[in-house]
Amino acid sequence: MGRGVGIGCALAAFSLDQGTKALALGTPALAHGVEVIPVLNLVLVRNHGVSFGMLGGVVPWWGLILLSLAIVAALVVWLWRSETRQASVALGLIIGGALGNVIDRARFQAVTDFLDFHLAGYHWPAFNLADVAVVCGVALLMFDGFRAGRKKA
Repeated sequence: MGRGVGIGCALAAFSLDQGTKALALGTPALAHGVEVIPVLNLVLVRNHGVSFGMLGGVVPWWGLILLSLAIVAALVVWLWRSETRQASVALGLIIGGALGNVIDRARFQAVTDFLDFHLAGYHWPAFNLADVAVVCGVALLMFDGFRAGRKKA
């Protein structure tokens, strides 16, 4: 149920991610950072690891690509078997975001990040729209799971 919606969400997340990364890479001012609002800067950062730079230098970039593709393959099977539209949307967002970062690793051996949120001197690690899609997809998937649990009870 909702495979088409999930595939559409994957394509949308992937396209938005790659488009915004192309804009970030084509904007020289981001090398020094640009303040958008008091809590958001646009910066150009290369992440050689996974979330928050973990495993950077420990696992080779091609190893991270292989791991990501294996996870995406499992998510595609899950999407194909998905029983709810919400789960399909969630899985599509995760797949699209993951593939956006895989393309970066294949092209640059690192992921392009450019969103820098900060407050009172504390900075969240820089991230991109692929990361946003993955986080939103996981949140939707969790919500869908909680809803399904309530229906069974």
